Amino acid sequence: MTNEFQIVYHNIDQTEAISEAVQKRIDKLERYCDHIINGRVVLDSPHNNHHKGKVYSVTLEIHTPELEVRVNQDQHDNRAHEDLYVAIRDAFNVAERQFKSIDKKHRATPLHQEIEAMAPDADPAVKEMADEEEVMDEINSEAAA
Repeated sequence: MTNEFQIVYHNIDQTEAISEAVQKRIDKLERYCDHIINGRVVLDSPHNNHHKGKVYSVTLEIHTPELEVRVNQDQHDNRAHEDLYVAIRDAFNVAERQFKSIDKKHRATPLHQEIEAMAPDADPAVKEMADEEEVMDEINSEAAA
């Protein structure tokens, strides 16, 4: 689906490299949610007099027909966010996890049951791979919590 993303720069010079990094992350998000209507990415470098380095914050607002996802990575104590690209990565990773969890909640049947329904006499190796994927999804969701 065609989507519009607005990229807003606060106290940061707009560069082609930053715009490309954000666009790549937006494109990757579309793998998890193909019905994004529009969104907004705000890149900010607040004036922090108590820090030696700049700590960047990234805010995402993503609108779909069903819901609105908001992510605010405003971590002034996170030294890793002195790198704008790390802050962008972290914010989009949070959005990806939210879309993945929403997809899991709305999935009617587990993946291995879908495969069995499509091909009841399918190769046992294929069924085993589906079971392993479900176990890995459970492990990843527990680790994220």
